[in-house]
Amino acid sequence: MDWKDDAEQAAFRQQVRTVIEERLPERYRRGEGEWERDRRSEDASARDAAKAWGDALAEQGWFAPHWPKEYGGANLSPMEQFIFNQEMASHGAPGVGGQGVKQLGPTLIVHGTPEQKAEHLPKILSGEVDWRQGYSEPGAGSDLASLQTRAIRDGDDFVINGQKIWTSLAHVADWLYVLTRTDPDAPKHRGISFLLVDKATPGISIRPLVDMSYRHHFNEVFFEDVRVPARNLVGDENRGWYVGMTLLDFERSNITGAVSSRRTLDGLREYLKTEDGQSKSAVGRTEPLRGEIADRYIETDVMFNFSFRIISMQNRGLIPNYEASTSKLFASELNQRVARTGTRVFGLYSNILDRADARAPLQSDFTRTYLSSVSATIAAGTSEIQRNIIATRGLGLPRG
Repeated sequence: MDWKDDAEQAAFRQQVRTVIEERLPERYRRGEGEWERDRRSEDASARDAAKAWGDALAEQGWFAPHWPKEYGGANLSPMEQFIFNQEMASHGAPGVGGQGVKQLGPTLIVHGTPEQKAEHLPKILSGEVDWRQGYSEPGAGSDLASLQTRAIRDGDDFVINGQKIWTSLAHVADWLYVLTRTDPDAPKHRGISFLLVDKATPGISIRPLVDMSYRHHFNEVFFEDVRVPARNLVGDENRGWYVGMTLLDFERSNITGAVSSRRTLDGLREYLKTEDGQSKSAVGRTEPLRGEIADRYIETDVMFNFSFRIISMQNRGLIPNYEASTSKLFASELNQRVARTGTRVFGLYSNILDRADARAPLQSDFTRTYLSSVSATIAAGTSEIQRNIIATRGLGLPRG
């Protein structure tokens, strides 16, 4: 592992910094808004910010930095992706494109028909269409291959019936990519098909799931006799499991998590220097809290090195396996520990959830993060699953 940029990497890093410093809208500099929500916001200034930032990245080919150039991406190397994501996180700049860029686009590039690529890839790159994932079900989360949402072929259509859950931002999406069971008699990893579904299709209903921080991020999605054209099948019928597992975003290092946690701690440290921060914190009166904050700082460096190990492997043409699980596990649990430390620092003030309350330290950021971070160790593979992967593939232990 070489922690220093070479000349080419240093030049690319400076290019990314320059674009961010010159083009990042003030809304995002203030830490406000989310690109996915802003693009459909009723607030014109939020929509303008989302468009301006998306345009700025698109001009550089960075709207989809890991896509091949022939499809409108920048074809960045793993190390360049690492640098790009590191600088974005360091400046608090939001990513764009959502799951359409990260997951569906690469899947269509590999498995899509020419017609599917021509129809959908340009709209992902322009930010015109937002995609969300329809995978998990009430009885099929960690064991996703047990999914039961059915799609039955009827002439030129598939007819879908079933339910998906934990569908992030489905309420702001335009289209969904959905795993469905098309052969109930086949072994569970077979008999699954991958379908593209316009959310405006009759028979789709969405029910919000409000989390502990009173935030609407997740949803339930119900399909009742939803007719989807057969041309929206990606890959072969009954081979959708293998289509759904395709992911060409090789930058799996989680560097964003390490940098974001460090930024959060830097913000806490600066706030504790202020009169307001000193009046609301117990750090000056409780020595162990100072040590706890220091521990979190050290852990962000540990997380950085987990991330850098992965990217160094990828840059040598190796494919991380249990290393990615180690990074994911440590990052999600670090996020929870940082939030817990912040709430401990402010004691009873951390009971205030209302950002607008004058008594709320740092606009209740740590309290809200503490509540929302519960899902971090569940989403994208639970901590238990990650530990099993580390045990079997990394340590060579037998399966239980």
